[in-house]
Amino acid sequence: MLKSKTVAWIVLLMLLFVVPVAGGCAGQQAKAPPADGSDKANETGGEKGAAGEETDKEAYKIGIVQLVEHPALDASREGFIEGLAAEGFIEGENVVFDYKNAQNEMPTAVTICEGFVGDKVDLILAIATPCAQAAATATSEIPILITAVTDPVEAGVAESMERPNTNVTGTTDMNPIKEQLELILEIDPDVKNIGVIYNSGEVNSVVQVDIAKSAAAELGVNIVEAVATNSGEVSTAAESLVGKADAIYVPTDNTVVTALRSVVRVAEDHDLPLVSGDVESVVNGAVATLGITYHGLGYQTGLMAAEILRGADPATMPILGSTEFTYAINTTAAANMGLELPQELIDRADEVYE
Repeated sequence: MLKSKTVAWIVLLMLLFVVPVAGGCAGQQAKAPPADGSDKANETGGEKGAAGEETDKEAYKIGIVQLVEHPALDASREGFIEGLAAEGFIEGENVVFDYKNAQNEMPTAVTICEGFVGDKVDLILAIATPCAQAAATATSEIPILITAVTDPVEAGVAESMERPNTNVTGTTDMNPIKEQLELILEIDPDVKNIGVIYNSGEVNSVVQVDIAKSAAAELGVNIVEAVATNSGEVSTAAESLVGKADAIYVPTDNTVVTALRSVVRVAEDHDLPLVSGDVESVVNGAVATLGITYHGLGYQTGLMAAEILRGADPATMPILGSTEFTYAINTTAAANMGLELPQELIDRADEVYE
């Protein structure tokens, strides 16, 4: 049997040995595994920076502000998401989208963008010129991708198309406006006066109308303007062209396209050829266009966004435009407007809608 002093020395030695070991374990607690049993630290879902190094970011947050919902702008948003996904940035996996609609109100767009800044999103997608301006006003640091913006320089969000020198880059929806007016003359060679419906408060629309005026002068036709400051005025603006215009041209104007159905109705009621600036409007009742597809434009913007998320500088990335345009015809719309389209025009079309 051990003496009490000997026992005491043994206990003391044991305490001296055990306590430091226990203390070391407490300072290096193992992290609990994710609920799904996966090891996030070792997954390829960890993003890579410009040099390819792994980062700890599990998901990028992208704020999307869209001026108003209509088929063209909706297609831009859908194309953007698909373009990002093609580059490995997939919703629900490594990207979270926060989509908000400004309801065609500039103050609302500004509030939305300020909210994105407060939320510290990684990137903002601004769809349409007023949203691009709102986003650029809200932040000069967070990268901004724009699409469905006709003239970013005139809008004040970039110094030049080749080198923005700001935190803004993306794509422009500038159309081949002269060729679109020529298409009206192919459809009806007797046209002398072309009515243009637009919102004078949209910079992108004013730019397009100025181009249309110059092109019309070269083609020997006149432009008759009809202004609508909101979607509720579009029908009245269209009606004002009856008796003054031989055809109607709708540029890529957000206010007018939102209420396109009312323009289609006037064109059908009075047998006026209606040509649009985008393919989506042909699907929805215009006769024809040689124009952009907003889905393709958005997809292109998504590819650019992927470059920025990997570390590219938007200030040095040129703002891109479509290099190919789609010639689209809606034969049902033509019939509804009392038009008999030349077969040669139909045969030449890239897309024919019925």
